[in-house]
Amino acid sequence: MKLLVVTQEIDCESNTLGFFHEWLCELAPKIERIEAVCLREGVHSLPENVRVHSLGKEKGSVSPLIYAFRFKLLAWKLRHEYDAVFVHMNQEYIVIAGPLWKILRKRIYLWRNHYAGSWLTDLAAIFCTKVFCTSKHSYTARYKKTTLMPVGVDLTRFGKTISVERLSRSLLFLGRIAPSKRPDMFIEALGFLHQEGISFTASIVGSPLPIDENYYASLVERVKKLELSSQVTFLPGVPHDETALIYARHDIFVNCSRSGMFDKTLFEAAASGCLVLATSDDFKAASGDRFYFEDLGNLVERLREMLMLPERDRATERLRAIARGESLATLSDRLALELSV
Repeated sequence: MKLLVVTQEIDCESNTLGFFHEWLCELAPKIERIEAVCLREGVHSLPENVRVHSLGKEKGSVSPLIYAFRFKLLAWKLRHEYDAVFVHMNQEYIVIAGPLWKILRKRIYLWRNHYAGSWLTDLAAIFCTKVFCTSKHSYTARYKKTTLMPVGVDLTRFGKTISVERLSRSLLFLGRIAPSKRPDMFIEALGFLHQEGISFTASIVGSPLPIDENYYASLVERVKKLELSSQVTFLPGVPHDETALIYARHDIFVNCSRSGMFDKTLFEAAASGCLVLATSDDFKAASGDRFYFEDLGNLVERLREMLMLPERDRATERLRAIARGESLATLSDRLALELSV
């Protein structure tokens, strides 16, 4: 099978989508040839049967209409080089080229995992042979053609032992800084712990998009107001290949994203030996109530319990076992099978 893959960016150093480089490397041996189209091309080292085509954002932004024109032209130009199409997250590409692909009789597959969606999502799904997501609370889980998939954690990166000291009573929030990720809830929980006299340190690792820069500034100001500046450190987003070291240095990982996103960072952190707290119903189903919180008060309670947990090794081994079931190797095998039919 020859495959056209469409994604936002191909860059192993990307803070947010660096993991997709690993996906391509893992999928490539199972596919005859991959034509990978991205909006922005960065640093990559891909197998010989993967050819990258950029729409040119790395050279400077232009009108969305120009990107759409370039993409449709490329989809036509490469029409003899692929049998099926796999679109990662961005439903817009299917809205743009779906009719063309249907005329060309190309199978269309969409990966989209998010609690929010719209009529555009529904329109894109109409053209699809199958839709993939990891969460049964994802907007796309409602379709009859949807298949639930493993999250896809690279255990060769996040499952290995790293020679670094794990700081006791250290908390971590890692990801793009945006309201949907709810780092503000994490900060408020830290404020309550501080008022109770509970000792801890915390790192907030991530950068905002330009639209969220004021939100980021408000988080920094809130930390100051809660008198947490000596305990909380803000760090910018780091390349994907540096995150394993950050997980390895921290004791407890907190993810406040709503159900439906099933963030891969949950399993990266678990595979790296962190205790994990999440507000995801999917993660609750996999790990149990002990690693789940539903609101701010519940988060404070869980953090208090984990900071005083006497049986850390048993808890982390349970989480590591859960992460192994969501491995990238398992995902690539499933994808290769699903994309062939």
